[in-house]
Amino acid sequence: MMIKSVLVSLSLAAVVQQVVAQQDTVRYIGKTLSNVDYHHGQLTPAVGTHNIQVFRANREFPELAGGHNFTYNHQPFLAYWNNTYYLQFLSNPVGEHIAEGKTLLLTSKDGRNWSNPTDLFPTYLVPEGFTKPGRTDKAGKNLYAIMHQRMGFYHAKNDKLLTLAYYGVALDAKDDPNDGNGLGRVVREIHKDGSFGPIYFIHFNASFDEKGAKYPFYKKSQDKAFVQACDELLGTPLMMQQWVEESDRNDPLIPLQRPVKAFSFYHLNDGRVVGLWKHALTSMSKDNGKTWQYSPLRAPGFVNSNAKIWGQKTADGRYATVYNPSEFRWPLAVSTSNDGLNYTDLLLVNGEITTMRYGGNYKSYGPQYVRGIVEGNGVAPDNNMWLTYSMNKEDIWTAVVPVPIKSTVDEAVNDNFAKNAGQAYNNWNIYSPLWASAKVEGKALVLRDKDPFDYAKADRVIQSAQKGTIEFTVTPQQNDHGSLQIELVNNRGVAAARIIMDKDGIIKNKAGYRNASLTKYEEGKTYHFALTFDVSTRSYQVAINGEDKGTKLFFQPVSNVSKVSFRTGDVRRFPNADTETDQDFDVENAGASVKEAIYQITSLKAEKVK
Repeated sequence: MMIKSVLVSLSLAAVVQQVVAQQDTVRYIGKTLSNVDYHHGQLTPAVGTHNIQVFRANREFPELAGGHNFTYNHQPFLAYWNNTYYLQFLSNPVGEHIAEGKTLLLTSKDGRNWSNPTDLFPTYLVPEGFTKPGRTDKAGKNLYAIMHQRMGFYHAKNDKLLTLAYYGVALDAKDDPNDGNGLGRVVREIHKDGSFGPIYFIHFNASFDEKGAKYPFYKKSQDKAFVQACDELLGTPLMMQQWVEESDRNDPLIPLQRPVKAFSFYHLNDGRVVGLWKHALTSMSKDNGKTWQYSPLRAPGFVNSNAKIWGQKTADGRYATVYNPSEFRWPLAVSTSNDGLNYTDLLLVNGEITTMRYGGNYKSYGPQYVRGIVEGNGVAPDNNMWLTYSMNKEDIWTAVVPVPIKSTVDEAVNDNFAKNAGQAYNNWNIYSPLWASAKVEGKALVLRDKDPFDYAKADRVIQSAQKGTIEFTVTPQQNDHGSLQIELVNNRGVAAARIIMDKDGIIKNKAGYRNASLTKYEEGKTYHFALTFDVSTRSYQVAINGEDKGTKLFFQPVSNVSKVSFRTGDVRRFPNADTETDQDFDVENAGASVKEAIYQITSLKAEKVK
């Protein structure tokens, strides 16, 4: 009987999959797949993408992290309102699901320079004796709630900006704060002057006796416009669907009560809604989320594990999904579509994994849990795609992907930062940690690095070529510490040649196993490099300040050169697909910096030779 039942279930599942395959649904029809043996997945970058760190955890020196010493930071959300970017994320002392939890807020006027974090929703002491159905253990005197929200902001029709969080309960390190048995969801208003309204509960869990709530129910507010905004939110099915994980399992507010996670959505041109959940599950709605056409199933062709997937319509009328296209939480990639259903490519957003400085419960490696600006929560003034994500569940980043999203450069490159720094900078792919920045300063692209666990990186995508010339100008501000590594790279992220301005004051080239000397260099002196490469002979000629340094061999063969990369540190290959998770240790001197190294790039020219 059991075997028959299983066979029937499998048969039904096959039928459902076949039905979905025959109808309109999100699917990936491209041929590109990521290679998890590389942090960048061997993916071609989305040209001009900037990744910018906005919060760097620091336990030893909290004053360097805006006064906060919590080192588990995760689940960021983004909004744009009142000519300001708003970014909130949850924070725990050490690891996931281990109290105490709070939610922090950052703000920015330009999306690149961010405020110090502000406590948005503070820690909350769980009432003593609180327990969950089916459990015998109870909360003691000093158990704090855990934040676990899947929704950060809501911009109401009356122009109120609400921000929300959820107080869940984890009775131990393996308990789930999103099991529907927490305290409830809280809300407050962000005012245009930057101040906040009082905190209210907007929704309680049945497991919590609201008579003991620390904050009043939102209906108690005397601000009628605030209450109206909350009522509007509660009456919007697509907003409520984001609450499914934390709400009661039979909550009538939630349209689709299947326990699928991390909902995101976008509208097609015909008014239908595409829903996306973890594991690249998908469904369609014809009535703005009130009902769904079928139970969410994996989108055909998509590769995605248990991290979030984000989808949106872009300013050029096309569509994009952003996610980790692997069973791991790297790389971070974007796929694009003309119709919002058929996705055809896979491009790199971030292929870096910084050192995890602080170990902790369920801290996964990589750039993960990506979110953009939810429909209705604002439009960035530059019309680009703005994203936020956590790195290693430790630091918080933003990314801006230029729209239209493209993967190639079809013309010769002539970037002169002295003449047009801003325009030149926008064409580069930037990886810019707070302690290892890559940004325009005056009339140069300046790479700074005082981070012992990360580096600054600036890549310039160029015409893909088998033969070509590349010229660039660099001024190092020191010659006794730091390292600048300049690489010629193909369209799959494979470096063929490397020149190093090393910490011993010598410019070197990578020659197989060894680094061979080219010439000495001085601090504060400008160096002009002229390279001519030919992939058929696996070689390049190099001249420095007009002096010929001979012909050098590639240290590995490539079929094309399509990028020039500047990086202030060594290549990283940890973690890899065989690295165990979770990391249970802190690295030595995790909160300390090193002596800063500075490099100024003032120009780069690249041209294909036929």
